[in-house]
Amino acid sequence: MTQRVELATVMDRLAIDAVITGYAVAVDDADWTAYQALFTPDGRADYRSAGGIEGPAGEVAGWLAEMLKLFPVRQHLIVNRRLHLEDLDGYTGDRAELQADYVNPMRLEPTGRPGGASAPNFVTGGRYSFELLRSDDGVWRVRGVTVHEKWRRTGPDAA
Repeated sequence: MTQRVELATVMDRLAIDAVITGYAVAVDDADWTAYQALFTPDGRADYRSAGGIEGPAGEVAGWLAEMLKLFPVRQHLIVNRRLHLEDLDGYTGDRAELQADYVNPMRLEPTGRPGGASAPNFVTGGRYSFELLRSDDGVWRVRGVTVHEKWRRTGPDAA
């Protein structure tokens, strides 16, 4: 592999990492415009294993916007990212798959504590499966994301 190919691979990895981080931030900040911009025009999301819906990214963004109103405090932590870049005879291709674990603590209702800070009363964990494509303008986008919820805890001891 040449240094140029290695550099391109590193740049792709960094760009894909930025997309995945942008995904978490968009959901946590309820920035549904940014969420939709992360997807290809035909991009889809599947939240069925977590009790949600599956469909086009725009439709799922609308569902998330309504559902997450119940959780005014939330924070996605996406870790253990395993990335597989398409290999075209030693060169990085335009497709990638990424699996990453997540932990998502959320708070259902505000508390009477100063500043409203308190432990989460709803926590979920699992794994995301992302399919990514490089667009014609060279930008990596999500073609599909599937949530595989593995566990959840609710109640005052959820943390």
